[in-house]
Formats: sequence, structure tokens, C-alpha cells
Amino acid sequence: MQSQHIVSAYDDELKFLARKIAAMGGQAERMVDQAIAALVNADPALGQRVIQDDIVLDEAQREIDDKAILIIARRQPMATDLREIVGAIRISADLERVGDLGKNIAKRVTAVAEGRQPNSLFRGLEALAELALTQLKEVLDVYASRSVERIGFVRDRDEQIDAMYTSLFRELLTYMMEDPRNITPCTHLLFVAKNIERIGDHATNIAETIYYIVTGEQMPPERPKEDKSHRVTLEGEGKTN
Repeated sequence: MQSQHIVSAYDDELKFLARKIAAMGGQAERMVDQAIAALVNADPALGQRVIQDDIVLDEAQREIDDKAILIIARRQPMATDLREIVGAIRISADLERVGDLGKNIAKRVTAVAEGRQPNSLFRGLEALAELALTQLKEVLDVYASRSVERIGFVRDRDEQIDAMYTSLFRELLTYMMEDPRNITPCTHLLFVAKNIERIGDHATNIAETIYYIVTGEQMPPERPKEDKSHRVTLEGEGKTN
């Protein structure tokens, strides 16, 4: 009976970590979503609320760290359980950083509102944020289900985020070159775009941690991309005038 009680208490402790990670994920998503809304709608009050909400994620990360260390000291877990606990520490750190990125975006709301830019730029930021938050949500769904066979989408999605970020970066530079008055507000938007792109990187980090938790192995390296320039050269050599 005592043994069963210990096992049940241990399971409850592991479930606590999983619930806290889920709650942190939801909070991080809301912060970024609200920060983008504050930016697009020129709403400094909403931006300020996002900044204040960051303390919630900071406290949640500390709680997970403290609980995880206590579990390790008390239970001396092995194999899968140890990976689960260490993974929770790593994932909470990534989610806390996502919250920081949301806070950084919110801090620029007032500056951007003072020099309003074309709506197309804000639509681009919204699209980039939607892509990054979708990736984060899908990764957290995989954490909840442990369905690592679905995790292949992460790298494809990350490439989409990088491509969209590059396109938006070029568009912002164009506006800055066309009119020097755009330099200051567009610089703020460049930082916002970079913060959103970094959210995708943290989602990828979380995916790699989940894969390690479940399998005990690192995610397979990305398949080498085909060297198209080499192929073009060979095709060119095969042509005759």
C-alpha cells in the first residue's frame, strides 16, 4: 500500500509539471497575440498589460524549476522520468523567453504608433505572428499527446517563417530608403519582426526537447538540401551551341 501511494504521488508530481507547461504555453501565446494586436491597433494600454503579464511566466518558470529540482532530489528518477523532468525545465525556459519576446514587442507599441506606417507592413507582421504562433501551438499539442511522429512539420514551418521574415525585412528596408522619416518607425518594426521570427526558433527548440523526452535520442539532422547551383552547372556543361 505504501509503495502504491509513493507511485501515485510521484505520478501527480510529473502531471503537475505537464500542467504548468501547458499553462505557460497558453500564457505565452496570449502575450504575443495581444502584443501584436496592441501594435496593429496602436493600443498602448493593451501593450502595457502585456508587459505587466510577463511576471506570470517568470513566476511559473521558477515554480517549475523548484518543483523539478525537488522531484529529482526526492525520487532520484531514471531514464524516461528523468528526461521528462529535465525536459520540463528546458521547455519552461523556452516559453519564458517567448513571453519576453512578446513583452519586447509590446514595449515598441507607443513608438510605432507615433509614426504610423502603411497597413501592408502591419498585415505582414500579423501573418508572420500567426505562422509563428501556429507553430508554437502545434508543438505544445505534440507535448500533450507525445505524438512525435507529427513533429516533422516543425522544420518546414520554420523555413516558412524564415522566408516570410526575409520578405518583410526587405519591404521595411525599401520604405526606409524611400523616405528618411520612415527610418525610426521601420527600425522598431524590424525589431518586432525579428522577435516574431525568434518565437519560431524557440518552438523548434521545444520540439527537439519533446523528441528527446519521448525517444531518448536527438532529433535526426535535417536532410542535406540539394545543391541546385551544382546541378545548373552540370546542365550547362551538357549543352552545346
